[in-house]
Amino acid sequence: MNRKTSTPATSLKPSFKTRHMTMIALGGSIGTGLFLASGGAISSAGPGGALIAYAAVGLMVYFLMTSLGELATYLPDSGSFSTYASRYVSPAFGFAVGWNFWYNWAVTIAAELAAATVIIKFWFPDSPSFLWSLLFLGIMFGLNVLSAKGYGESEYWFAMIKVVTVIVFLIVGVLMIFGILGGEAVGFSNFDLGGGPVHGGFFALIGVFMAAGFSFQGTELIGVAAGESENPRKHVPQAIRQVFWRILIFYILAIFVIGLLIPYTHPSLLQSSIDSISVSPFTLVFERAGLAFAASVMNAVILTSVLSAGNSGMYASTRVLYAMAKQGLAPKWLSRLNRRGVPVAALIVTASVGMLAFLASFFGDGVVYIWLLNASGMCGFINWLAIAVSHYRFRKAFQAQGRDLRELPFRARWFPFGPIFAFILCLVAIIGQGDLSGDIDWYTMFATYVSIPLFLAIWFGYAIVKKSRIIPLKECDLGTERIS
Repeated sequence: MNRKTSTPATSLKPSFKTRHMTMIALGGSIGTGLFLASGGAISSAGPGGALIAYAAVGLMVYFLMTSLGELATYLPDSGSFSTYASRYVSPAFGFAVGWNFWYNWAVTIAAELAAATVIIKFWFPDSPSFLWSLLFLGIMFGLNVLSAKGYGESEYWFAMIKVVTVIVFLIVGVLMIFGILGGEAVGFSNFDLGGGPVHGGFFALIGVFMAAGFSFQGTELIGVAAGESENPRKHVPQAIRQVFWRILIFYILAIFVIGLLIPYTHPSLLQSSIDSISVSPFTLVFERAGLAFAASVMNAVILTSVLSAGNSGMYASTRVLYAMAKQGLAPKWLSRLNRRGVPVAALIVTASVGMLAFLASFFGDGVVYIWLLNASGMCGFINWLAIAVSHYRFRKAFQAQGRDLRELPFRARWFPFGPIFAFILCLVAIIGQGDLSGDIDWYTMFATYVSIPLFLAIWFGYAIVKKSRIIPLKECDLGTERIS
């Protein structure tokens, strides 16, 4: 045996090229939120209300990604949020952010496995859920245990399928709007339905705002991937600069086309959900265009979307757990790498959380999916808050220590407006999670908000035990040495 090849690596290996980074960022923003939840958004707030909500959240995400881009190009690290929060806010805050991020994406793996099982029942309704969960978990684990490049390549092709689907949808939709395909031209008649494009009132708009927030979660994964980019100072800015155009083309235009073609009063729009592929707004438009196989095609596309999300969750949560172990914020043995530079111990621990999906065998597929979704949903908004706070503190520390902004490889525009705007909108999203417009479902309210007291308990508990404090701006570590 060649001993050199069996020697464990000492650090993560740069594996991602420009195309990988672009598709990781792109794939993170396209998923069930667009293919399914967009229908419910239009039904609740009308086409105009859905456009307003998605545009507002899209603008927030753009500012968050430029903030993350500035941090990740200056200090590319697989610990990402945890590393930045520890250096520029406090070690206690970084500890809480790191574990929140890991929990968020580890539970997302289980949620997506449960969702994939629901989707596969479209073709195999009587098959056992347990076997499908085991199969998909094995595929995700295999792609990640091979190498970072295994994840990058698989995510590249997963994202490509979604991109092609949306482009075809937009082309077909535009042809239908002008009456070239699928009957008479509809023009703007559906936007005038019911007296205007916005419906449902303030709470409906806020509800769609929440759904849009969940839809865009995943774009921040590029911050983790930066730690294994071959050239992060080139690749990350390229991917970040495309965020605005991706959001505009893939979300805003898609919702605009759906709103023009399908009345917001259409009963099927309200039923759009993970277990109702046949009423996806994409399926409805394709069927109206005369494409009889639309439901099966969209089912396959949505299956790749949830597997992509689970695959990304496996990668991101594993890398953050590894980085936290390197910083002493998690058990040291989780920082062990194999010869290919993969943190296998962290990967095994993360994958074990995915086995929560096997509960579907006992409680039902859809039930478990909703449980897991509620368990992780709020954590994503906490991650976004952490990005905004960390970037604001980083830039203030940079200036307080007399550093020249020209040293930054990538500079976020509109500072300090960008992170402050994103912070405020994240707070609105967090406060608005609970539906206060009618009878309160206290069980759902608890499941929705339980992540906040847990996050605060971890943060302040660590601060008390370790006597951690907010780091003064002039003492923030502005070095560029990677953890990984």
